Amino acid sequence: MLAVAVTMAVVGVAIAFDWILGHPWQVNQTIAMPLLLSLLLTIIAGHWAVPFLLALKTGQIIREEGPQSHQIKAGTPTMGGLFFVPVAVIVTGVMTQASGVALAAMGLTLLYGGVGLLDDWRVIQRQSNKGISPRTKLLLQVGGAIAFSLWLLISGHTDLTTIHFAFGWAIPLGILFWLVAIFVPVAQSNATNLTDGLDGLAAGTSALTFVGLAVLTAEQSPDLMVFSACMSGACLGFLCYNRNPAAVFMGDTGSLAIGGGMAAIALMTGQLFGLFILSGIFFAESLSVIAQVSYYKATKDEAGTGKRLFKMAPIHHHFELSGWSELTVVGVFYSVAAVLLGMAICLCMYFP
Repeated sequence: MLAVAVTMAVVGVAIAFDWILGHPWQVNQTIAMPLLLSLLLTIIAGHWAVPFLLALKTGQIIREEGPQSHQIKAGTPTMGGLFFVPVAVIVTGVMTQASGVALAAMGLTLLYGGVGLLDDWRVIQRQSNKGISPRTKLLLQVGGAIAFSLWLLISGHTDLTTIHFAFGWAIPLGILFWLVAIFVPVAQSNATNLTDGLDGLAAGTSALTFVGLAVLTAEQSPDLMVFSACMSGACLGFLCYNRNPAAVFMGDTGSLAIGGGMAAIALMTGQLFGLFILSGIFFAESLSVIAQVSYYKATKDEAGTGKRLFKMAPIHHHFELSGWSELTVVGVFYSVAAVLLGMAICLCMYFP
């Protein structure tokens, strides 16, 4: 039911704003059409991709220190990003005729997806939760962000160095913007990665975020609107297989690609404030991990044992261990993401 509810909400937003913005009902000029096409094609792709991933023995390794209720998920195929991300990229490429901005957004998405794929594959090879080293992973993410920032600079996107907020507020960053441009893809991809801990959580919240980005970028960049819509639809299509009980997990292959795509869209359109609001769930997940680790280190005693702010981080596990069912946690997070979607559209479109 949650998957149906979030799908109806996302599709409803797409159709409503196509009407509000006066989009002609042509496939590549609406939010709803590319979204629905990507949703359908992802469902079709998943019909053979999920059994294929299972046959490859890409079963998820569940970390022992995680909630014990998750141990029954061991062996569920992962690397689901291998089938839903390419669907969004291919549909975008066809609909936008592989325009420059679309290629840049798709490039960062695939690059980060590649980093995730490498990490997932090492986890499967080692049959443990240890993939590539955190340092290697971070270096690859930073390298991708630098390459993307250089493309922004070379292609003449120098008018993006001022970050705009609601009610006419703005902060001109000048050269400091390029540090932000490197930071955002790394932070966003790691945040979406941390959110991918419960069945359907990352897929559903990402679908809501991407449809929000589609609405916010519709007037400014129709090609990035199409890419946002395609990613939203692909996430919804993946949700058909990832809803509780999940038949497949997206893995880092999917979660890092999603974060990279969001960052690319926001950076190219100057919608960093909009992305910040839309990403409230992802931000909370990241902040909970940072706070947990920091507090634990700050309160270490002579025996090397510290105190914890939460029962477990990221914060969705805290709610699980507090007695909430997995479906309840996901449902509440969907609801919060939907509220944030409304706030982002209201502040960025009607009170810019």
